[in-house]
Amino acid sequence: MEVYFDNSATTRALDEVAELVVKMMTEEYGNPSARHLMGMRAEQAVKQAAEDIAGTLKVKDKEILFTSGGSESNNMALIGTALANRRAGNHIIASCIEHPSIYNTLSYLEELGFDVTYLKVDGRGHVDMDMLKNAVRPDTILVSVMYVNNEIGAVEPVEEISRMIHAVNPGIIFHVDGIQAYGKFVIHPKKQGIQLMSASSHKFHGPKGVGFLYIDEKVKIKPLIYGGGQQKNLRSGTENVPGIAGMALAAKEAYRDFREKEDYLYGLKDYMLTRMEEIPGTYPNSYRGRDSAPQIVSMSFEGVRSEVLLHALEDRGIYVSSGSACSSNHPDVSGTLKGIGVRRELLDATLRFSFGRFSTKEEIDYCIDALKELLPVLRRYQRG
Repeated sequence: MEVYFDNSATTRALDEVAELVVKMMTEEYGNPSARHLMGMRAEQAVKQAAEDIAGTLKVKDKEILFTSGGSESNNMALIGTALANRRAGNHIIASCIEHPSIYNTLSYLEELGFDVTYLKVDGRGHVDMDMLKNAVRPDTILVSVMYVNNEIGAVEPVEEISRMIHAVNPGIIFHVDGIQAYGKFVIHPKKQGIQLMSASSHKFHGPKGVGFLYIDEKVKIKPLIYGGGQQKNLRSGTENVPGIAGMALAAKEAYRDFREKEDYLYGLKDYMLTRMEEIPGTYPNSYRGRDSAPQIVSMSFEGVRSEVLLHALEDRGIYVSSGSACSSNHPDVSGTLKGIGVRRELLDATLRFSFGRFSTKEEIDYCIDALKELLPVLRRYQRG
């Protein structure tokens, strides 16, 4: 049996998405900037994709910028906004549990002279709201907080954060990394006070290498890529038409019968957390309930290193993660786990199980049985 529980790293594309991508590559392959009929059909496909994605967010299609994925969207949001609004101030606020594509971008901005404040989180991974309120200054131009934490599934109170920061300084631009949230939550940026939001197609059963950035029409932002002036001069370069069309189809599918899909994922999560209680020395870092993401279960396993357990599960055909796939090449201990106060001996003993629409309870049962068999052996080996 093969079990894929690493859907927060990437998801399997839907069959209909893959078919559409192939069609756009082999039949409707015109350049959307070309002035002939094939080019105009490609241009229409891009325009329709923007309308479809905007519809899921209840925003305008002109507020959707297509990118190569989540990292580019986050870079564009932070660097483009910071540089465009520097005259208003040079202070930026983010949480201490952000994704590397936020952290490393902020480090770059610090090199350019921007001042960054990092907010602490509580034991559930939620931003310290008192610290946030005190951190806002007259020269604060940007606040960036992830909607869903990619390691433990904590859901930040983005609407409350927006109200608070704008009550203190109405000029602040609020960016939300929605990469683990889009397709899993109903998101309405206008209602929630979100002015920038990043998303990545391969997190919701679309193709890799494509994403989008929602940019409120009132936000000033500079491009990162210059050239032929595509996408209203905000991101030059020939659009990835197959990827964009595939992403829009995956987005529409994610929000079709949404509550049914949401209930299914929460059911899987609750089931796994319940089954994990059968295993001694196992501690959850994710929580039940609708104020936590439905697709992520983070567990710490006493007495065994995460990498050892990960490969032992891999030998059984079970694929999980020891943290964010985007930070797995770095040996540093997870800032998220440290931020929520996980015990030192469990920091390197934690795995993330993440579900998608193809995950099943039978796969969870198979995984639990494997853990029950493997853990006693691995713990004895490690103690020895």
